[in-house]
Amino acid sequence: MKRAPGMLTLLVLALFVLQATTGCGGPAEPPAPPAADAGDSEPAPPAAPEAVSLAVGEPVEASPPMAEINADGKLVWRPDLWKSPPRGLPPVPDPAYNGISVEKVELGRLLYFDKRLSKDGTVSCASCHHPATGFSNAQRFAAGIGGQLGGRNSPTVYNAAYQNETFWDGRAKSLEEQAMGPIENPIEMGQPLHEMIATVNAIPDYKPLFVKAFDNRKINENWVVQAIAAFERTILTGDAPFDRFRAGDNNALSEGAQRGLAVFEGKGRCLLCHMAPLFTDNVFHNLGVASEGDKADAGRMDVTKNEKDWGKFKTPTLRNVSVTGPYMHDGSETTLESIVELYDKGGVANKNLDPLMQPLGLTPEEKADLVTFMKEGLTREIEILIPPSAEAASN
Repeated sequence: MKRAPGMLTLLVLALFVLQATTGCGGPAEPPAPPAADAGDSEPAPPAAPEAVSLAVGEPVEASPPMAEINADGKLVWRPDLWKSPPRGLPPVPDPAYNGISVEKVELGRLLYFDKRLSKDGTVSCASCHHPATGFSNAQRFAAGIGGQLGGRNSPTVYNAAYQNETFWDGRAKSLEEQAMGPIENPIEMGQPLHEMIATVNAIPDYKPLFVKAFDNRKINENWVVQAIAAFERTILTGDAPFDRFRAGDNNALSEGAQRGLAVFEGKGRCLLCHMAPLFTDNVFHNLGVASEGDKADAGRMDVTKNEKDWGKFKTPTLRNVSVTGPYMHDGSETTLESIVELYDKGGVANKNLDPLMQPLGLTPEEKADLVTFMKEGLTREIEILIPPSAEAASN
């Protein structure tokens, strides 16, 4: 029978293990990223942040404050909002290829509202995605230069930071790619990138802002879209009555909204595609909308070239859905009541209808409660400072 180790032996073993795991200088540091030159090439992705050990008494950067709600019940936007997103939201992705900074966000805010980025100086990003209309445009279709109309509804930018692909068909793999597309699109902003850059370079006020945001680099299209994307990652909506209710405030939702939440999570089967906290699965589905006739939209299939994706479109978030209508990829549904009716009947039959679409058999009361929950429980708009320049979008 072996003798149990004494207390001294255990202490020695513990010290040995501690030394082996920590070492004298800690783990080897990762190599520093290569220094960026002063040209206009894409910067190397930054290395992952290293852990820093602070000495006793050394000042620590204060945590950003919680999101503020103003007298109108709106979240107050800040350029560092991504650091501490509103209640209910997960951490905001901060991509290595375009690390978010306050300087980038502030620059992106100005560019987002600047109509001079378009061919004729009449259209900005905000023209189709304006705060006053739920970061959409309150119209059935997106409108571009010369009054041209696209064939799809303008999706909201709310919580776009969490999207894997953007646009209804998912053709852009990042917010940066999404921001670049409309600038060149002939029926949106219609501005060739080299002409857009010439325009921005000719505006003196922009030059020092690009220097601050991009470390003295020459202005080019990459910096423009990276700044816009950084700003879009701060367009967040959370801390809605639903989030407060889930956090323990039983008075955050009315009785009707609570019944509607029960329908949402139960008989209505809404959470199969619109689950919290983002209220979207970021996946593509065929509901049968605009699936009939010669002008049927192939949707996701245009991107993947896979017949199985015919008629599929990305699930939109339901956060702030009460202010982001009209609805569906073609803007054909104008009210939440009509949306509920569409789902209640199981969508529109077609060759590729999603198997999740099934008749629900909701009662009139259940439908009304469901709409109450979406309107009351998921609404929390954001108040954002719009640049006062003449180029700022006003509608």
